[in-house]
Amino acid sequence: MYCLGVLTVAPDIEVLARFGRALADPIRCRILLTLRQAPAYPADLADALGISRTRLSNHLACLRDCGLVVTVPDGRRTRYELADERLGHALDDLRTTVVAVESDRTCPDADEKGCCR
Repeated sequence: MYCLGVLTVAPDIEVLARFGRALADPIRCRILLTLRQAPAYPADLADALGISRTRLSNHLACLRDCGLVVTVPDGRRTRYELADERLGHALDDLRTTVVAVESDRTCPDADEKGCCR
């Protein structure tokens, strides 16, 4: 990693790992897709996604730790947005990518619900 002011730029492999960690949870995917459309406040995100504010807060913390979202102070409130507008394009590309999946197989790292960890 190397520093750009207060931000640190991660190497390619770490960027992919952070992106993978963020996308590993369906709620975080939904948050990212929502923020792709426009910045939002936590209360509005929780309502739009139909989840508790506590649960949303935990997912937003993960997305911040992964470097995919940033907070923007707005008076007494805090707004969330994608850290880089190119993330929206990357999400679009990933959503439209065709993956080869055998119907009788799951990811080797899948949990009991079939979700990869």
